[in-house]
Amino acid sequence: QVQLVESGGGLVQAGGSLRLSCAASGIIFSIDAMGWYRQAPGKQRELVAAITSGGITNYADSVKGRFTISRDNAKNTVYLQMNSLKPGDTAVYYCNADKAHTTWGIHDYWGQGTQVTVSS
Repeated sequence: QVQLVESGGGLVQAGGSLRLSCAASGIIFSIDAMGWYRQAPGKQRELVAAITSGGITNYADSVKGRFTISRDNAKNTVYLQMNSLKPGDTAVYYCNADKAHTTWGIHDYWGQGTQVTVSS
């Protein structure tokens, strides 16, 4: 099976930075896109940023210019560099693998989530 393991969350003051990492493990041939979603208390899960295997990126308007997504295809790992953090960025951040090609077929996978808390 495929597992996504996230790391890098924590508590930071407004204006600070954090870097999230997510590594996909298992027998994976390729992953079409990898991304980060977040869910704040009482709100729906929303896309933060995504990146295709070819390096095409997509960002939520609220994080453009502050967050940068990148990936290492050879390591099946995706990163999210978060700068100029705001209290509104506080949420649980989830890693997503969209269309992972494995010996079990093509499936989507989610990480367990990592908490990001930004204090004012």
